[in-house]
Amino acid sequence: MNAAPGLTIEGSARFGAVPLFPRLRFEAAPGLWTSLLGPSGVGKTTLLRLIAGLDTGAVFDGQVSASDGAPLAGRIAYMGQGDLLAPWLDVLGNTVLGARLRGEVPDFAKAREIIARVGLARHERERPFALSGGQRQRAALARTLMEDRPVVLLDEPFSSLDARTRTEMQELAGELLAGKTVALITHDPGDAARLSHRAFLMNEGGLSELALPQSAPVRSYDDNEVIAAQAQMLRLLRSGS
Repeated sequence: MNAAPGLTIEGSARFGAVPLFPRLRFEAAPGLWTSLLGPSGVGKTTLLRLIAGLDTGAVFDGQVSASDGAPLAGRIAYMGQGDLLAPWLDVLGNTVLGARLRGEVPDFAKAREIIARVGLARHERERPFALSGGQRQRAALARTLMEDRPVVLLDEPFSSLDARTRTEMQELAGELLAGKTVALITHDPGDAARLSHRAFLMNEGGLSELALPQSAPVRSYDDNEVIAAQAQMLRLLRSGS
């Protein structure tokens, strides 16, 4: 796998004549985590889907590029808000679905290792209907990790998890995605404070950078600087600034 490129999206988007977000420039540095927070409806998911090359229904006036000048297509793993698990496949089958769709021979040993790491070893033969919301989200995370792409786009990957599991999955994602270029959308300042090298607030006016602790991710959940950064982010989210 080649070194992870940085990515940039610059432009504006609208639905018909209704603006979604003004012209902005979002950059994710090579091999680092960049988080995007903000209220619902300002275009965060659309921004991520534009980077992924997925349909959004929006008119986008701008461009998406990689720092190495090569196309991003084929180098992105995307985890959306919904788990999008195939209901007819069990956890193992969903984890290796990407390889199957590409006509590749799945690496079942690697898949089982990842499934165990996300805490689903006892559930690998269960189909999605038998899983809780948090288990389904962990299965979706396992599938994303299995893809092993240099660029990873995560849209609320921990939102259905309880507090304990959330902190564990933050640490696991930080470990397994080290060295990859990760763009994370979250409504939880804790995700950004623990995992990000850079973080931005997105609102109707565009993007503004958020302050983070000086220490390297993944930061401890009980670190005083992490707690202070979370509080400041929450203040900004509540004020709409």
